[in-house]
Amino acid sequence: MATNPSNSDIKALADDLQRLVDNLESTEHGELIYNALKAITQISDTNAERLDWKILAGSLQDMQKAIAMFYPHRFKRKVSIFGSARTPKNDPEYLQAYEFAEQITKQGFMVITGAGGGIMAAGNEGAGNNSFGLNISLPFEQSSNGFVSEASRLVRFRYFFTRKLYFVKESDAIALFPGGFGTQDEFFECLTLTQTGRTTPRPMVLMDKKGGDYWKEWDVFVQNQLMERGLITKEDRSLYQITDDVEEACQFIKSFYSVYHSCRWVSDVFVIRLNVDITDEHLDRLNDNFSDILTHGKIERSKSLPNEVNEAHIIDLPRLTMHFNQHDFGRLHELIAAINDTCNSGAPMVCHPEQR
Repeated sequence: MATNPSNSDIKALADDLQRLVDNLESTEHGELIYNALKAITQISDTNAERLDWKILAGSLQDMQKAIAMFYPHRFKRKVSIFGSARTPKNDPEYLQAYEFAEQITKQGFMVITGAGGGIMAAGNEGAGNNSFGLNISLPFEQSSNGFVSEASRLVRFRYFFTRKLYFVKESDAIALFPGGFGTQDEFFECLTLTQTGRTTPRPMVLMDKKGGDYWKEWDVFVQNQLMERGLITKEDRSLYQITDDVEEACQFIKSFYSVYHSCRWVSDVFVIRLNVDITDEHLDRLNDNFSDILTHGKIERSKSLPNEVNEAHIIDLPRLTMHFNQHDFGRLHELIAAINDTCNSGAPMVCHPEQR
């Protein structure tokens, strides 16, 4: 049963808060810390119910644990693996997930799973020490699979929404194996966030077993019921790729970051960071083929912008800047594929998975 904090607990918290407030002006991200504290004080001035405070406290505690776990590994690229907790260990899809995790970690990536059984266990087992687990309390199918370190690589979340937040926030790629409602929920969340620009572009690969049709049939539904009705565009299907070949899946993820490195908005300018510069001919082709997703101007070369000064580890990377329309994210994925397509440009192929 929960108990109220003691006088000594309250005094220690008051001292911590006072130190934090006193140092806000000189603290990195001080304005964001101020906004967080201000939001909490504003909630305290309302008639918030106990359940509201439980959700707020629980979600902040979830986030604190996730931030502490991932921070030391923030410059390592990671792949989130989703799939059924009910897949037997001798199932072809379990063995495929194991092989995928084993191979993708050899490419320099780390793996994130839900730390449960089935596909999640296969991912953690295949990745070994290069994996994380984001577990959650459920009345069934819940316990940690034992292949991820309890001490330093496992977080037990209270809420699904905070857990899903870190699956997306910390990943640079998504790999999906057949699963039930949970797998579909996680995939549609990733698709929606990417299609609407609420998260950064990333490769999403859907793995069928050899001769399998789980994702092929799903894609038929997408084409017949979503695309044909005009509920999505045909370019939205560029947000994912279906394969039954582990090597092809790993190559798809690796090649996404061969020339392209990352992106961000700086005011109304969309900045694409590159691992290596591209040729003038390559840039001309990009402008010829992707002018439709610009509000005005052209795709141009750039050095780092003043607002990027807080990202010192990538400050020297070459940039492309453009006025992206913030709408055609399927086409944006096609642009990234064209940036990575060096077959006709003569630019060298490089991959720096350790950079982020």
